[in-house]
Amino acid sequence: MITEEEIRNIFSAQLDSIKNDDVREKVVKAWLIGCERGGWASVDDLFNMPFTLLTETHGVNFIEHTIAVTEGAMGLALSQIENYKEMPYEIDMDRLIAGGLLHDVGKLLEIESDGEGGHRKSKSGMCTRHPISGTVLAAEVGLDEEYQNTIACHAKEGEGRPQVIETILIHQADFATFNPLVYKNKGNLIE
Repeated sequence: MITEEEIRNIFSAQLDSIKNDDVREKVVKAWLIGCERGGWASVDDLFNMPFTLLTETHGVNFIEHTIAVTEGAMGLALSQIENYKEMPYEIDMDRLIAGGLLHDVGKLLEIESDGEGGHRKSKSGMCTRHPISGTVLAAEVGLDEEYQNTIACHAKEGEGRPQVIETILIHQADFATFNPLVYKNKGNLIE
């Protein structure tokens, strides 16, 4: 079973950037519940899990993707904060970081080992996509609706729906890590 200490170690830099202790604890708790319910027994399992089943990931794993999206969204936010003479909206960095860390937490329920060294969509994943199952985990640990929005609306489920600014930044960072692989796999990435 994956421990709280292991989750804290994996995401230590990002968790340390969350100022609100309660939010930080809820992020860790959501990950622990997701790991337990999804049957993820070891940290190695998480590092061997692909971040998507939709395209060849070229070795990019679930943890690397989660960190890249979180830090990418933070970078987008900080570049605006540092370069806009006047911010047209307020960015809640705790919500942004927590949302980045949790945007795909539902994949712990959506993906499972196939028993042969690979991965497949689980029964849970066939019934409910990760933005929904991840939002349920966030609600269960007590994160409010704006935090839930960063998970529920970060993917296609959020298209055309009201979003907090942090959701938009997470969405952009998420697709900035996914789309290049899709282009590469289709032969449309100039290398």
